[in-house]
Amino acid sequence: MPTPAISVAMSVYNGERFLAAAIESILGQTFGDFEFLILDDGSRDGTAALIHDYAARDSRIRPIIRENRGLIVSLNQLLGEARAPIIARMDADDISRPQRFEKQHAFLSANPDYGVVGSWTEDIDEQGRPYRVLGHDHPRNHDEFMAAIETRGPLLCHPVVMYRRDLVRAVGGYHAAFRHCEDLDLWLRLAGVTRLCSLPERLLLYRHYAEQVSSRHATEQQIGAALSHLAYRERAAGRPDPTEHLTELPPIDELDALFGRPGVSREVRSYVAPGLLYSKAGLGDHGFDLLVRHLHEGGAHDGMWRTVARLVRFGDPVRAARLATTLALTTLRAA
Repeated sequence: MPTPAISVAMSVYNGERFLAAAIESILGQTFGDFEFLILDDGSRDGTAALIHDYAARDSRIRPIIRENRGLIVSLNQLLGEARAPIIARMDADDISRPQRFEKQHAFLSANPDYGVVGSWTEDIDEQGRPYRVLGHDHPRNHDEFMAAIETRGPLLCHPVVMYRRDLVRAVGGYHAAFRHCEDLDLWLRLAGVTRLCSLPERLLLYRHYAEQVSSRHATEQQIGAALSHLAYRERAAGRPDPTEHLTELPPIDELDALFGRPGVSREVRSYVAPGLLYSKAGLGDHGFDLLVRHLHEGGAHDGMWRTVARLVRFGDPVRAARLATTLALTTLRAA
């Protein structure tokens, strides 16, 4: 078979609810020279049947049906099985606009020094209605991308990126230790070998709903983000990356030993704590204990009293009382 220009890489786990719309948005692209790899990662719903149904109607679809191994294993498998030199990522709950591939492929063809291109997105809810999100759009060129690393701003939206397959494989693909922020870790590693940006056009409808990974694993995602930035700084300083060969991230209290200097554990808690203040999931899991530890270490109180009220609204008066007590004690200690 002729080598396609693009390999579309989609991993699905129990994604039946939104999958048809996602698949149809790919099959409706104005740039049609692609193979469409859809990997069912051991779903227990009707995902596999839906994939087979679409594959029977469009020969560009290559279904991969197997037992559950997790997203990072799936993404690396898709990297290995892709035949095209360019890979377009796609998630099973989003919708690509028709000209997405045409515009991103044209950009990579015209800019060989760029290895990754994303795009801006339009946010929608589970019914497809507009979803209001505060924050900045993604960097439009590599200089903006590098500046966003320093300010810890948004870098790229993973399900709308298109990248050069061999570049990603050369840096080791997706690293197993960075579950739920494997994309951020990859962008920071690629920043040392290529240029990255997003097109200032909204080429993807990005869906928000309660069951998505970023909602369910807020604390782990924040900790991984902090460590990916620390590892980036180690590499930028010419030091070895202590996370490079990890299969899972160690407990926060072991990070001083991992990085070989004191203060790393405290720095990670300081990074993560502000990101948990508005997260019901983060305040409801071990992120709450991290927040309390951060305050006992002298962390800033900004927004913390409002979080007490937020915990009451979340239906957790016990944690609200504990946070209020911690704030009062640490305030007295600092006086």
